[in-house]
Amino acid sequence: MTAMATTQTLQRADGTSPRVLVVDDEQMLTDLLSMALRMEGWEVRTAASGFQALQVAREFEPDAMVLDIMMPDLDGMSVLQRLRRSGDDVPVLFLTAKDSVSDRVAGLTAGGDDYVTKPFSLEEVVARLRGLMRRAGTARAGEAEPILRVGDLTLNEDSHEVDRSGTEIELTATEFELLRYLMRNQRRVVSKAQILDRVWNYDFGGRSSVVELYISYLRKKIDAGRDPLIHTVRGVGYMIKAPQ
Repeated sequence: MTAMATTQTLQRADGTSPRVLVVDDEQMLTDLLSMALRMEGWEVRTAASGFQALQVAREFEPDAMVLDIMMPDLDGMSVLQRLRRSGDDVPVLFLTAKDSVSDRVAGLTAGGDDYVTKPFSLEEVVARLRGLMRRAGTARAGEAEPILRVGDLTLNEDSHEVDRSGTEIELTATEFELLRYLMRNQRRVVSKAQILDRVWNYDFGGRSSVVELYISYLRKKIDAGRDPLIHTVRGVGYMIKAPQ
C-alpha cells in the first residue's frame, strides 16, 4: 500500500489555480485524469482530437498540457509542433502506449518536456505536471490549508489527527487515507475504482470488497451513534457530506 503524500497547492502568479489541458481520444482516460487534477485544485479542460486541442489551447491558455501522441486526426507530435511554431511554449507531458527509446527521443526532440507511458498511475501524472509547471515558472507553491472539514468532522493533514465534535478518533494509515480522499471530494460521489486507484494505487479488478470493508471500518469510527456523514450511492460509489 502506498500512502498519498501531503503536498502544497500550486498557484499561478496572479493567485488563481493552474490550468491544465488534457488531450486524449479515450473519454474514460480523460475523465479519470480530470478528476485527479481537479482534486489538486487545478482548472481542467479536455480535448478529444488534435485539432480540438489547438483550438482549446488558444482559448484556455493552459499552464501545462497532457498530450496523447496517437490520435485519429492530428497526432500529438504535430499538435506540439504547431504550438511551438505559433510561439506557445506551454510545458507538455506526452502520454502514449509506446515505450521505445526512439519514441521518447522523438517526443522530446519535438519540444515535449516529459513522457509517461500507459498504463500509468494518476499520482505519477500529477507529480510530473507539478514538476513541469514549477520548472517552467508557470505556477508556484502556495500555502496549503492542512485542515479538512466536513460538518463537525476535522482532519489535519499535517499531524494526521482526526476528531468529531471535539472527540479524537484513532485511525489506521489506510483508514486515514480513505477518509482524506472522501473529505477532499466532499459532496462528490467517488467510485470504488477511483478509491482503489487513489488510496491503494492499483487498478480495479474484482477488489471492490476491500473498499466496502474499509468504508465499514470508517463508519464504525466516524458515524457510530451520530448523524451519518458517509453515504452510499447505490450502483455508483460513496460520498461524504454534512447533515442538512
